[in-house]
Amino acid sequence: MWLAHGVGGRQDLPIPLGLALAGALAALAVSFVALGALWREPRLGTDLRDTRVLPAPVQRLVTARAWPWTWRLVGLAATAYFGLGFAGPDTAENPTAGVVYVLFWVGLLALSLLLGPVWRGLNPLRTLHLLGCLALRRDPRHGVRDLPAGLGYWPAAGGLLAFVWLELVAPHRVSLPVIGGWLAAYAAVMLVGAAVHGSRWFDHADAFEVYSAVAGRLAVVARRRDGLLVWRHPFDGIAGLRPAPGLVAFVVVLLGSTMYDSLSNAPVWVRLLQAGRAPASLLGTAGLVLVIGVVLAAYLGATGLAARLGGRPPGECAGELAHTVVPVAVGYLVAHYLTLFVLEGQRTLALLADPLGIGADWLGTGSWQVRALGTSPAGTALLQVTVIVIGHIVGTLLAHDRALRLFDRRSVIVGQLPLLVLMLAYTGAGLLLLFAA
Repeated sequence: MWLAHGVGGRQDLPIPLGLALAGALAALAVSFVALGALWREPRLGTDLRDTRVLPAPVQRLVTARAWPWTWRLVGLAATAYFGLGFAGPDTAENPTAGVVYVLFWVGLLALSLLLGPVWRGLNPLRTLHLLGCLALRRDPRHGVRDLPAGLGYWPAAGGLLAFVWLELVAPHRVSLPVIGGWLAAYAAVMLVGAAVHGSRWFDHADAFEVYSAVAGRLAVVARRRDGLLVWRHPFDGIAGLRPAPGLVAFVVVLLGSTMYDSLSNAPVWVRLLQAGRAPASLLGTAGLVLVIGVVLAAYLGATGLAARLGGRPPGECAGELAHTVVPVAVGYLVAHYLTLFVLEGQRTLALLADPLGIGADWLGTGSWQVRALGTSPAGTALLQVTVIVIGHIVGTLLAHDRALRLFDRRSVIVGQLPLLVLMLAYTGAGLLLLFAA
């Protein structure tokens, strides 16, 4: 039931959708003009050496030898407890689907935005690889082969595509065999890859580590190269995301899959699936690939034209501007999944008290009742518009700052025009899809 994600519809907006759309586009245009007039020098992506260090007690805690092992064990214990659900009945009362699609997928985004790349420390697969290397007295950083040159984030992009296909398209995607089979296959690929290439494989291939690391660049807390935790401006963090092979594919899959999720709830798409002219999984796969392809084509077209107008080599701007898509994607993710996380998250926590379905209450949450917690339809709809617009404004700001580094002063404004059009198009399409119901 929760696959509808519980988002608001256009009838829930406190103002007409057309007016909300016009206001969002106007806000982007005004932001662009203001940036061009007031932001004349690049300022973002600075070194962390001059940032404010967190208090000494915090530093002692996070640099203690027990700190990383505590979170590794937490990750293993949570995974083991979650795994009990696979021994329970395959019914709507089983918490497994809610754990994977709500608490993990959406909760990981929230944790990463607050605390940084948390999945690296919690990842049970990384911990299992480390324990295996310790038992064999091997350096976990090294495998039998080096990582291939140019690998970048391509494996992570492929893993992310596989996961969103599971979440949004796969037949019987809330059933235990489908979820368990996917997770087992994913774990096998990750562990074999780490055995061959060493622990750096996770940095490049684990879709969830990359997801957490990319979103975590918007966190206000960061670890400096000397190991100290510091406060930083989130714009500096995301501006420090440098071009790498596969990075564009990763962020486009993240954005495009969320747009497809909105499309899949639209009446026209539901009627198409119900017509039964082709298997739902086939249509869903085609729709997912098509939406991601359109998002990618628009991005490559805009950045390619920006490079031409700005006098840069063809293709250079695509990688240089990939970080500007991250706040846009995060805005869509928050808008699309917040209500799902608040409401279905409570239900999942209640079900987790009895993963085996034997009438137990091991976590003390079995009697919890789902509460609205302020998620009224009108308030949710207004929040959705707000976070989407903020995400695009931040993306426009990041693009402007990077353009000041890439383009000369004569072409810096004209070179950004394709990027402004891209942000306007993403905003319009995103709002129309989100409130298509």
